[in-house]
Amino acid sequence: MAEDTIRSMGDIIDYRGPDGQGIYFGDRVALGNQRLAIIDIEGGSQPFYSDDGKVVVVQNGEIFNHIELAEELSNTKFSCKTHSDTEVILNLYLTYGIDFVSRLNGMFAIAIYDARIDELFIIRDRVGEKPLYYYQDADDFIFSSEIKSILNFPIKRELDLHALDCYLAYNYVPAPLTMFKGVIHMLPGTYIKVSTHGSESYQWWSLDGRTHDKVTEEQWVDRFNETIDDAVRLRLRSDVPFGAFLSGGVDSSTVVGFMAKHLAYPVKTFSIGFNEDKYDESPFAMEAALRFSTEHECEKVSPNLLSYWGKVIFHCDQPHGDVSFIPTFKVAELASKKVKMVLTGDGADELFAGYDKYRELFESTDPNLSDDEFFDAFINSLTLFSEESRSRLLNTATQIDNTFANTRDLISRRFFELNDDDRINKVLYVDTMLLLSGNNLVKPDRMGMAVSIENRSPFLDYRMIELAFSMPGSMKLNNGETKYIYKKAVSPLIGEGLAYRKKQMFTVPIGEWLKYELKDMVYDLLLSDEAKSRNIFDYKFILSMYEEHCKGLNNYTREIRALMALEVWFRQFLPDYRYEA
Repeated sequence: MAEDTIRSMGDIIDYRGPDGQGIYFGDRVALGNQRLAIIDIEGGSQPFYSDDGKVVVVQNGEIFNHIELAEELSNTKFSCKTHSDTEVILNLYLTYGIDFVSRLNGMFAIAIYDARIDELFIIRDRVGEKPLYYYQDADDFIFSSEIKSILNFPIKRELDLHALDCYLAYNYVPAPLTMFKGVIHMLPGTYIKVSTHGSESYQWWSLDGRTHDKVTEEQWVDRFNETIDDAVRLRLRSDVPFGAFLSGGVDSSTVVGFMAKHLAYPVKTFSIGFNEDKYDESPFAMEAALRFSTEHECEKVSPNLLSYWGKVIFHCDQPHGDVSFIPTFKVAELASKKVKMVLTGDGADELFAGYDKYRELFESTDPNLSDDEFFDAFINSLTLFSEESRSRLLNTATQIDNTFANTRDLISRRFFELNDDDRINKVLYVDTMLLLSGNNLVKPDRMGMAVSIENRSPFLDYRMIELAFSMPGSMKLNNGETKYIYKKAVSPLIGEGLAYRKKQMFTVPIGEWLKYELKDMVYDLLLSDEAKSRNIFDYKFILSMYEEHCKGLNNYTREIRALMALEVWFRQFLPDYRYEA
């Protein structure tokens, strides 16, 4: 493997780390890092090497408890010489071996090569805050934070039809699948050991087996506030300017409220708004900004925001039907002019039942349903194109035997693997383990990294995650109230107006735009000769959906935008693709 190939892998994603490239190039193993310098600007360059040069470490991410871990190591032979969290990883590995990973409180994708035993370890954080992908054949094991680095190798680019079906079913591609056959999205909470004998995967963290603590509501409130407060405190460690995204929703307002408690100066906050009042959260963001005396910046956006769609999908490497990636990119771009790191509220909805879809599911299902019957209702609630719709949408030739069943099984395995009779928690577990890593954490990571800023979410501190799954579901969804105990806990801090206001989705008003301003774009991406040449879909069915949408007969906003995003992705990554039966 040529050294210039490894360097080019880093160059392709230099926006993830524009502050320096570091390469280890050995006989059979090469490791590279693109550094975004947040901690120990002077001493934190990677790779880090053991004193004998036989253990090499690179990482993408942050270890938020690195100060405490370095203190533990200070009286050992592996005490740290810098203030870098990457050196802490190295010295913990030298002290404890691979089991060190359970001591980390952070977001990370780590690679360790130990020449003493000729083994490579790649490790992913608990719920997939930091991305990690790999490709393996008889000769090579290639991994990277983004798929485009792996595609830099001369591997064949092939569409994975199972991943395509999952995308149409769920509006994103769940791990371990990717749209590229043979490229694997590494599961959160796992590590892979690579040796001359091949590769083996191990699960190092799991939520299974947690029991519900029997405590009062007041005790849950105290536990919640104590945990989120300390999670925010740890994530304020930075040697560069930082701020927060602030929408005025309960999650971002909570994070900013706790930040304001810990900082002796105003928090820098950033938001975007829309001219359409129905979608515009900027007045609520301003309310929160005034409450916490932040230095607030807001920018309004319009339909030409869709001109960023191609850029957004380029950074994602895969299609995503969730167009909130675009305003997230814009708010990250706004923030990047002033700061290099932001705190966000990501993860709270999945942990504490914040989405209306959870309330709607449990209000519409009989509590006496069997587990299998309830699962059927659950999977129907999260499906974009049903199996029946996909059978109409897909060209007959692209309907491969068992694909629909395998797509359903990805969700089923997660739902039934959690040993918990609490159905609310089982539903939240599926979203925590699949939706977060497959879609909702892709958004802050890729959109932040696209403009070279780091996103940190206190709600994804492992202590918050484990707290959430030690709660009975009734503490999260209670008589139709989403985030029940959470809102009780934070309303004294953020005020009842922000805590209990109706949730708005952070998205763009694309449904109306599709009918008018974006009509030409729709026809180009869905019904042009170029789109039809792919031979994947029944394009008459797509046209009928669009016509019904324009006439107001059905709201097919989500379906149309998912198909549009797919074609944008094809044109960037597989422009010559045509399905051949």
